[in-house]
Amino acid sequence: MPSIIKREHVNPFVRPGPNGLPELPRHPGEPPMHARIWTVRATATAAALTFVAALPVASAHADTTQAATTAQTLSVDYDTWLRDVAAVVAEARPYIEQRTADASGEKQAIVLDIDNTSLETHFHPFWKLPTPAIQEMRELARYADSRGVAVFFVTARPGIIHSLTDWNLKQTGYPVDGLYVRDLPDLFGEVSAYKTEKRAEIEAKGYTIIANIGNNTTDLVGGHAERTFKLPDYDGQLS
Repeated sequence: MPSIIKREHVNPFVRPGPNGLPELPRHPGEPPMHARIWTVRATATAAALTFVAALPVASAHADTTQAATTAQTLSVDYDTWLRDVAAVVAEARPYIEQRTADASGEKQAIVLDIDNTSLETHFHPFWKLPTPAIQEMRELARYADSRGVAVFFVTARPGIIHSLTDWNLKQTGYPVDGLYVRDLPDLFGEVSAYKTEKRAEIEAKGYTIIANIGNNTTDLVGGHAERTFKLPDYDGQLS
């Protein structure tokens, strides 16, 4: 019986590598497969080490930013600010009571600024929502509402956060009959002119603005309100 010779098929395009295993062909100048694998591993390891090494730097930067924010927040004493706000509210409430005693069918309204007038923006981290209401101001707004007065908010905030602002005000207990924010064209103009224009729009709807309350002169100048009440801003430390 003739013997059967088993011949191993040899692929002419595959050659043995340094460890005896077959290796696929490569372009001239390209490193062997085992070298390419380790190159990839080394690159991945280096990237991981770079990322880990960067973590303390990012953390330090975050800590520095937080410390700077805290220092800025503490530049105005919170308790003193609340007492100063309460003093202004103590003047505004009896005025609203007297002014609404005999409205005689008049559509009355008050206009409020938002940041550091209605909400504690300066004293609360911006990433924690909702921003708390200033209690004295919220109670004043509720009192006016109970007397049949419409409560409007006119803010320099951009229109992109209109829904968020409306939610924040209502979530913290404010009555909201209208909220005005700055559209894109308004962002390039004077804040005082924009706010004056919005008060004029409220009047055009048939309302008499009996009080306009804000913590900055840009909230109050320009007329279109019977009386203005200014909350403290401590020479611009509060926006």
